[in-house]
Amino acid sequence: MGEGNGDWLRARGIGRERFAGYLAEYLGSIGYRVERTETTEPAGTRVKGQLSRMSPSVPPAANELEFRLYPTSGGAAVVWEVPVEVPAEQRPRMDRLVREMESHLERAVHTESHATAKVVRPPTSHLPWVPPAAGNAAAH
Repeated sequence: MGEGNGDWLRARGIGRERFAGYLAEYLGSIGYRVERTETTEPAGTRVKGQLSRMSPSVPPAANELEFRLYPTSGGAAVVWEVPVEVPAEQRPRMDRLVREMESHLERAVHTESHATAKVVRPPTSHLPWVPPAAGNAAAH
């Protein structure tokens, strides 16, 4: 997906590398083995997580997670790339996991930056398993 197209979250006032660090740190804290890679052309960070410590709050569809972060003017954006499908019976647990991740990232960025940076959902926030027409309402 192109930049500005398919973003899940955006950060303002904090760089891509630091934002990727917060995401990787959170995933590690809930039981994921995290791999983080950087690219220069185009500038970006890929964060992959493989669940290594089972948790009842993590649905099976989320055993592997993958995100792509890229710089924006004044911040960074996150595209949620994997999983792309979540079975209907796992959606409530997945929605909860997404909300918990968003809350953690919002708090971490807000606290570390002394409220000068913030995490926001773009108007067209997108999760791959949510149909675009339902995008904002179904994901939160």
